[in-house]
Amino acid sequence: MKKTLICLLSMALGHWAVAQQNPSQFSSNKRFEQLETLLPTPNTYRTASGAPGKDYWQQRADYDIKAELDEANRKIIGSETITYFNQSPDELRYVWLQLDQNYFAKGNTTNATKIGGTERIETGGTSDETVISDGVDYGFKILSVKDAKGASMKFVINQTMMRIDLPTPLKSGQTLSFSIDWNYIITDYYGRSGYEFFPKDGNANFFIAHWFPRMAVYNDVYGWQHKQFLGQGEFTLTFGNYKVAITVPNDHVVGASGELQNPTQVLSAEQIKRWEKAKTATRPVLLVSQAEAEAAEKGKASGKKTWIFKADNVRDFAFASSRKFIWDAMQVDVEGKKVWAMSLYPKEGNPLWGQYSTMAVAHTLRSYSKHTIAYPYPVAYSCHSVAGGGMEYPMISFNGGRPEEDGTYSEGVKAGMIGVIIHEVGHNFFPMIINSDERQWTWMDEGLNTFCQYLAEQEWDRNFPSRRGEPQLIVPYMKTDPSQQSPIMTTSDNVLFLGPNAYGKPATGLNILRETIMGRELFDAAFKEYARRWAFKQPYPADFFRTMED
Repeated sequence: MKKTLICLLSMALGHWAVAQQNPSQFSSNKRFEQLETLLPTPNTYRTASGAPGKDYWQQRADYDIKAELDEANRKIIGSETITYFNQSPDELRYVWLQLDQNYFAKGNTTNATKIGGTERIETGGTSDETVISDGVDYGFKILSVKDAKGASMKFVINQTMMRIDLPTPLKSGQTLSFSIDWNYIITDYYGRSGYEFFPKDGNANFFIAHWFPRMAVYNDVYGWQHKQFLGQGEFTLTFGNYKVAITVPNDHVVGASGELQNPTQVLSAEQIKRWEKAKTATRPVLLVSQAEAEAAEKGKASGKKTWIFKADNVRDFAFASSRKFIWDAMQVDVEGKKVWAMSLYPKEGNPLWGQYSTMAVAHTLRSYSKHTIAYPYPVAYSCHSVAGGGMEYPMISFNGGRPEEDGTYSEGVKAGMIGVIIHEVGHNFFPMIINSDERQWTWMDEGLNTFCQYLAEQEWDRNFPSRRGEPQLIVPYMKTDPSQQSPIMTTSDNVLFLGPNAYGKPATGLNILRETIMGRELFDAAFKEYARRWAFKQPYPADFFRTMED
């Protein structure tokens, strides 16, 4: 069976499309050529078995962030201190940060250079083209960059990236601390983050992500991974510990990547009682009811509150905030550990969200933990955003699926909502824990996650109408014009028809491996071993292929 796995995943589902477009490049003796010469040479960082080597290293970045949501002006105002640990063997004379909000800035060319298209059917929401052309001065306003002693540091902004030049090289084993003050105007929700405005009551739900300057990845594969953010290729990030203080209007409810540190300061006595009840409940408990949320919609904030969150060993941080939010929660047992499953949603999401969201979160954590590793974080949120698809961040996701105004919904809407919640909460495992390079390889997070989503959906209901995973579901796409197809090994920003290529084909290939070629016992052991080996590390394609072979 040697090379069967790699041939199926990388050749039969990837190189097949290339062969159809360029048959002269693939003579009969090369169609199933082994990939020996195409895989990188093993070394002491990444071994021939697919495991991290004895000298594997990765950087770390800790963040202390203070931010305010200026609701009236649709603005985020923030300051952060970053502590960067150079755990590489290299001396660094500069560091790179990601400024993803600059994707929307005037004069930014990254949106015009993308090739694959962001396929709004995948994400839902307002198109980024609409946001960019509305005349508002979007993008980060970097007010200052200072070292630990308060001295200004030289920096250069290059579109969606920023280089900070260091006055003294950062040697291996050394630590760098610096601070940044910044702000930006929040965009309309475009599928990844932003706000949704509700004209009937004059309020907005805020879904805040890629909202602070974040360290780019420096690793043994690419050095600095500082590809521009073109909208489709997602995020390549470094693990670290976060302390985040978020100041919002005092009638808002906030959920975030992390554990709330000051519940008695931001919650009422009655909400604290409900919180305690939710720890032992078998169904979600309302911490904020629909009646309470509707009352808040009619009022006006009298002041501000600061919600403080702590998140350890995460690669990113996002949050959601609104006075419209209903909030329900329950603690669930996941591989012997108690984890909070929570949902935030406006009345526009009911009755669908109150019935299914948090239960779907709980189910996802249990299913994925069974097939990969035990969920390590204390909480997982599902937040109801604009109808359509969803978007994922550590411990929190923004998900679509909205009933009609009269509260009715079709079975299709219900299944779509449950499916997107499973998918986005499942992203906690791929890539939030098994930390693949999304800017380079979409299939390593979307494809593996879609495969696990399929398993979780079928465990939820054996008759669940899964969109992807079953082999017959990929047939119509594979019969399309080969010029419209891409190998799964295509870099993220160049993939055409992202859904079938980066989600459907890898999920289908893995399903075939599990059910037909290897069998469940062999496959499940190998897949769990990949998750175990690369949890809280950064794998690349060869690491996955070699681990499955191993």
